[in-house]
This record gives sequence, C-alpha cells and structure tokens, in this order.
Amino acid sequence: MQAWRVHENGEPGEVMQRDEVDRPTPGPGQVLLRVLAADVNFPDALLCRGLYQIRPPLPFTPGVEVCAETEDGRRVIATPALPYGGFAEYTVADAAAVLPAPEALDDAEAAALHIGYQTAVFGLHRRAALQEGETLLVHAAAGGVGSAAVQIGKATGATVIGVVGGPEKAAVARALGCDVVVDRRTEDVVAAVKEATGGRGADVVFDPVGGEAYTQSTKVVAFEGRIVVVGFASGSIPSPALNHALVKNYSILGLHWGLYNIKDPAAVLRCHETLTEYAAKGLVKPLVSERVPFAGAADAVQRVADGVTTGRLVVLPDGAAR
Repeated sequence: MQAWRVHENGEPGEVMQRDEVDRPTPGPGQVLLRVLAADVNFPDALLCRGLYQIRPPLPFTPGVEVCAETEDGRRVIATPALPYGGFAEYTVADAAAVLPAPEALDDAEAAALHIGYQTAVFGLHRRAALQEGETLLVHAAAGGVGSAAVQIGKATGATVIGVVGGPEKAAVARALGCDVVVDRRTEDVVAAVKEATGGRGADVVFDPVGGEAYTQSTKVVAFEGRIVVVGFASGSIPSPALNHALVKNYSILGLHWGLYNIKDPAAVLRCHETLTEYAAKGLVKPLVSERVPFAGAADAVQRVADGVTTGRLVVLPDGAAR
C-alpha cells in the first residue's frame, strides 16, 4: 500500500516521503481501517518536527485523525495508533476509541469532526463552562480548531468575537457566524475587543495560538473570565504573570484533550454523541476548505504548519470519494 512516512525529523514538506509499504497489522485490541479521508492537524507538523508530546519511532506515518471503514464495513472516525498514522491507504486504531461517523457529514467533513471539535467542546463547556449570553473571544477563528470553537460557541448561544489575520480569513470568520471579526494585521485587537464589549471584555477566551495572542487575552478578559489555553501555533509559549491573574480575578485553564482518552473515555463518547446531534441539526459542519489528493499530503501539512490555510485541509487517498 501507499503511505507517507517520516524518516527523519524536520519540516513536513522536506521530510514526508511517499513509500510503498505493507499493510499494518493490528495489535491486541486494535482494528485495521481503510482510510477514506485524513484530516490535517497542526500536531501532524509537530510530529514531523519531533516536537509533539508523543514521539513515535522513525519511520512513522503522520495523520492523527481519519474517517475510515472497518473490515466489517462500518464507517467510523478514529485517531490512528502511531506509528501507523492516517496519511496512508490503511491504518490501525484502538478498537475502544473508534466512533461511528455522523451520517450528516461526508467523509472529509467527518474526518475533521473529531479532535478539533472535541477540543472546542471540552475547552468551552467542560473547562470554561461557557454560558448562553456570554461573550467568547476566539483567536485564529478561521483556522481548524478556531472555526470549531466559533461554531460551538454559537451553538451554545454566546456572542462570538473572532480574531484573524487578513481579509480572506476575516470573510471566513464572518461566514462561520462570528458576531464581530477583528483583523489583527490592521486593527488593535485589545482596543477592538474592548469597544465591542463596552469595555467589559470577553467572558471566555479560546487560545490555540499563544505568544502575543495570549498577552492580548490577558488585557481583554472580563472580571471572572476564563482563558482556555489549547495550543501554541505561534511557536511561542507564554509565561503567565500570576499576579495579573490575581488582581484581575480571571482563570487560566489548560486543555490537553488527548488526556481524556486515558482519564475519562466515557466523556469522549458523550462528547461525540453531542457533536453527532449538533451535526444532524446543522449546528456544526466542519469547514473543509480543500480536499487534497493523496499526492499533495506533504504540501498540505506544510501549509498548515506555516499558518497560511483557513478551515480544514483533508487528504483523500487515491480513488476515495470526494
């Protein structure tokens, strides 16, 4: 079968190599999956660079999120068991973590529903307890996980402010349903958010960026607000000033979604059931901006790594349905 593999760590566009390999053999408690679509995530770039919290042995196949078909014909979504990632014709996954693909979504959309949307639900509902009528600020609102947070925020009944970089991404954020869009390239984010909230600030901030975005968050978070830290796409990990959190009375909440698969898998299943219901009602629909042919997988991962994409890029194996 065909698979994209990383033989040495580095930039995705340089180190991902298309190989002919044997099909993976499932281990105990695992299942073999035929990949229908593989979503590109920022962690795929970190895996290539050797900077992710999990470092599979070389060579490995990246691709942490798929829609696939089981050997008995079920259409499912799953997080592949590394080193056999999703940018391949076949992958393997832990049987306990395989979930039914929502009927309301096609293969590419279903592949993009799992990690980003679970991150948004756990971050906004479980960690930050976002309530109807509150104001939610989403950094990188036109990106993969940011677009999911926007949709979950709107489904919750929050007013959503989206921060983006550039007019194209601003248009995407508006189409997603953001009530206010701030272009960080041409506007003062802090001033714009304060103006939009009458000086009060945002009740919840969803931050997958870090760096300067986090600094801005601390300046616009409301009294008893919550900042949810979900990643560091900027490449800069901030060092919070805890005295500032004290004097402004806000909370800093970390979210490592993958831990729930270990600590509370039942919560992951409940979240999937919620997302399936949302999808059936049209409340969420992954923004698949590009369906990438299998030959373009390395370039797609590199573009996500470079932060030049909107929504989700999904890799389709040769012959897969579009």
